[in-house]
Amino acid sequence: MMTVTLNLPDSLVQHADNAAQMLHCEREDVLASTLEGMMPQWDNVPMEMHNELLRMTWLDDRELMMITQQKMSAEEQTCLAKLSTHNGTLTSKDQQHLQFLRNHYGEIMLRKARAYAVLSVRSGKLLLEKYHTT
Repeated sequence: MMTVTLNLPDSLVQHADNAAQMLHCEREDVLASTLEGMMPQWDNVPMEMHNELLRMTWLDDRELMMITQQKMSAEEQTCLAKLSTHNGTLTSKDQQHLQFLRNHYGEIMLRKARAYAVLSVRSGKLLLEKYHTT
């Protein structure tokens, strides 16, 4: 364990104190858990995405919500489905293209998961509004 001294706004300390009181724990535990939730986990994440996922911590809520809406193009989805069903009989070029599409899909999912994680730690309000208004 390492001790770190931070200068925090009074309002943030008050929020942490309120949460600690409700959860029957220490302020430090609330702050440590919040920081841990905001830091990306690198398990099974391609090295080239580390910086991108970390930078998402500082995006505003609107930008994060836009990321949650990302998806593969219809053409890419169709191609992925078609190539996936012929996996055993693909040419080398098709196998490479299938792997590219799978990686691309995985990257989109990682971005979306990170955006939802950051939004959830900040406040579930935007996420709840999204699902109650659609």
